[in-house]
Amino acid sequence: MNTRTFLPACALSVLLLARTVMAGEMVAIAGDDINMRSGPGTGQEVLWKLDSGFPLEVVGTKGEWLQVRDFEGSSGWVHKKTTQKGQFAIVKANKGTDGQINVRKEPDLNADIVAKAGYGVVFKVLQKQGGWGKVEHGQGVTGWVDGRLLWGL
Repeated sequence: MNTRTFLPACALSVLLLARTVMAGEMVAIAGDDINMRSGPGTGQEVLWKLDSGFPLEVVGTKGEWLQVRDFEGSSGWVHKKTTQKGQFAIVKANKGTDGQINVRKEPDLNADIVAKAGYGVVFKVLQKQGGWGKVEHGQGVTGWVDGRLLWGL
């Protein structure tokens, strides 16, 4: 078996409905080295940098800024133009350990393992089926992951 390992988002209601990105919606970062800020504006402190595909949940909006939460529960602000709507997910299992999840050939716990991934690895979600996600990693590996092991699926 050949496996790969990866190392190691009333009037008011009418206005809210008119927004293209709604609270509770998932977005992902579109680009590398994108600033997550402490507030909505370029003058706000940069909390950390995020890379392409990193999934985030939208919890609020202010103008062109999105208040977001990541898979660990941390929150901050990103500009809407730095996000995309394609679906991405991140490995949430095995925090604080060297444990890895299995990426399988088929959506079945008995299917062959094609790769392994650790906590925090980001995947593009290609398809969902019965609690599983067909995912693709940036290094070109495609396979199936049990959805319970991912955040953002």
